[in-house]
Amino acid sequence: MPGLRRIAFIGNSPPRQCGIATFTSHLQSAVQDTSATIGTVIVALNDHGQTYQYPGDVFVQINDQDTQDYVRAARILNAGDYDVVSLQHEFGIFGGEAGAHILELLTRLTMPVVTTFHTVLENPSPAQRKVMKKIIALSASVVVMANRGRDLLVKTYATQADKIQVIPHGVPDLEFTEPDAAKQKTGLSGKSVILTFGLLSPNKGIEVMIDAMPQILAHKPDAVYVVLGATHPNLVRLHGETYRQSLQARAASLSVQDSVIFLNQFVDEAVLLDYIAACDAYVTPYLDQGQMTSGTLAYSFGLGKAVVSTPYWHAQELLADDHGVFVPFADAPAMSAALIDLLTDDTERNALRQRAYAKSRSMVWSQAGQRYMAVFRQSVAARSIKIITRTPKMFTNGREALALPEIRKTHLHTMCDDTGLFQHAVHAIPDRAHGYCVDDNARALLLACTLAASHEEDLADALINRFAAFIQHAYNPDNHRFRNFMGFDRRWLEECGSEDSHGRTIWALGACASDDSSPSRRQWAAGLFTAALPVTESFTSPRAWAFVLLGLDAYCVGPEAKRLRIVFADRLLSLLISTEREDWVWFEDSLSYDNARLPQAILLTGIATHNPAFIAAGLRTLHWLMDLQIAPKSVFRPVGSSSFGNIFAQPQCFDQQPLEATATISACLAAQRVDASGFDWRAPALTAFKWFTGSNDLAVPLVDVATGRCRDGLHPDRVNENCGGESVVSYLLSLVEMRQLQSESDDYPAIVPMRVLASNVHKFPPSRRD
Repeated sequence: MPGLRRIAFIGNSPPRQCGIATFTSHLQSAVQDTSATIGTVIVALNDHGQTYQYPGDVFVQINDQDTQDYVRAARILNAGDYDVVSLQHEFGIFGGEAGAHILELLTRLTMPVVTTFHTVLENPSPAQRKVMKKIIALSASVVVMANRGRDLLVKTYATQADKIQVIPHGVPDLEFTEPDAAKQKTGLSGKSVILTFGLLSPNKGIEVMIDAMPQILAHKPDAVYVVLGATHPNLVRLHGETYRQSLQARAASLSVQDSVIFLNQFVDEAVLLDYIAACDAYVTPYLDQGQMTSGTLAYSFGLGKAVVSTPYWHAQELLADDHGVFVPFADAPAMSAALIDLLTDDTERNALRQRAYAKSRSMVWSQAGQRYMAVFRQSVAARSIKIITRTPKMFTNGREALALPEIRKTHLHTMCDDTGLFQHAVHAIPDRAHGYCVDDNARALLLACTLAASHEEDLADALINRFAAFIQHAYNPDNHRFRNFMGFDRRWLEECGSEDSHGRTIWALGACASDDSSPSRRQWAAGLFTAALPVTESFTSPRAWAFVLLGLDAYCVGPEAKRLRIVFADRLLSLLISTEREDWVWFEDSLSYDNARLPQAILLTGIATHNPAFIAAGLRTLHWLMDLQIAPKSVFRPVGSSSFGNIFAQPQCFDQQPLEATATISACLAAQRVDASGFDWRAPALTAFKWFTGSNDLAVPLVDVATGRCRDGLHPDRVNENCGGESVVSYLLSLVEMRQLQSESDDYPAIVPMRVLASNVHKFPPSRRD
């Protein structure tokens, strides 16, 4: 396979003062050094609004609390054609609950992600578990630095074992030396030096080591304990230097203040290595067993130092088999005894040093760089759109044949006058009392364009112009919005319609600008589309965003349209990220109408923009929605209107509306274009269409195939006899799509053409008037 060309690292970066910054910088350099043809960059997180004078390797900065910065960074990385992204994950460096803001970036990336987990919690909070599992799912591979981390990822986070790589923390590649020269350089000549370094915080156990000093000094009066490192910036921000002062006071109270040296500075690596080289024993008295990674431990071990440590997880693995000395947590007497033994036994101390140095040779940064490169290559070689899907519980009994009727437009014509399409009907008689709406006329224009694109018999040109004229008249140039409702007297009932009706009209205009058979209407539609599009950026309705995306899928011309396409898809993705739970894979915390249009919109946007994150979101949510919308006997049962607004609730069965079946068919056919899992989305599309013809909860057909008439839905005990504009257009749109699928699917014999015969015409049974 071709070599990797561009790699981006996401994490912290010097001069920010933290271990992740140091690690990210070293890993980037180590990977860069593996090949002269590789280009590497860093995406750096800025904490709490801080700014830093970064080196040239940092080409993007992210304010950790600003979600738009994460989104912007993803766009820059995608545009930069990077082969792989290496994410350094640590709780606390990303904004949002449990660092959830990083998901805004990861879900938008189009290249593989390799995530290094610097901490793996055994008992995470629900929020931490949720974020970790999402990061794991979005990563091609994950890296930990200890076997314990791998075990926890499998046990606690249900990670596949073959997805996990263990790569130890890198260390500098320096010669094994005696400490004398370094002691002279650091001003510690003649001292037995005990060292701890790193950002100062209460979990480091410095108190324990200070408490051990009186006993150590009784046996080694020349001993000094050097605490090298600045106080953690977050601690300083909240409490100033109170913690350091408390440690100094503790040393004074034990009369060891002259032998405990606090060096309150974040030193560069050259100075740090001098102090490590100068020490006779390195100490990590950490208080938390769950410490998964310690860069300070790795560095001291790599320089061949005698290490005394509490048995936290990283130390247990690194220092096992007599490569270090363990003492119990918070046990000052044990700490003093272990250090006295080492400082007074040169032979044992030097033997321990030699064993540590020999073991650490496989950990040097050059080796780490090569191992990371192997993981990167493996992730890129397996590159594909990783769709997080599961096979729905329906459609396990194979395909069932359905004869598709001819397209009959009689009732559509009945529902129109010289103004446009009526909203409602009394049975099959147009109901003038409810007038018209732009929603239904936009649907009708969309039907006309779908017929034209499918090479079916077009609607009459005069009828199409009527729908277009209604939409044109609905446009209010004063506020750039479409009115929606009009009375039979042709008076508008409002100056501004809903966001959803505006979005649906944009959708119809986009389809008209692309597919209408008339060049003149295409030109008209493109102009009105362009005029009415910009205002949609202020919309807050997810369905309006979805409808606009569907319009942009049909007609996306110019940089502003392309920008808005990404804006709306990003918004839907952000909703999914913030709302999704294990049992609720949806964009909102409740279900409403036209639900399947949301997965359809983000799916089609993903296909058009080659964005696997959008595609994955669309397939994942559509699978989940289809599980909810199929009754036990494989009957389509759309989300009923009585469910609308019920937070995180299972949907109610009634009332069922035709537009739900129509939206589901369109979404399934969009999924069929891109789902590489092998699942056949034509089957659920067919099941949804059969809802119209009688395969539903009441076993009653809603359509009269001879006229194209369609009733308005199902109540618990009856059908709704309102054969209105929305219903007839919904049915005809679905029929056109299914006939188009039939014509394109020679390998799918379940759908066969038929002509309307008397015996095929469904007769509506008697029912109460609605």
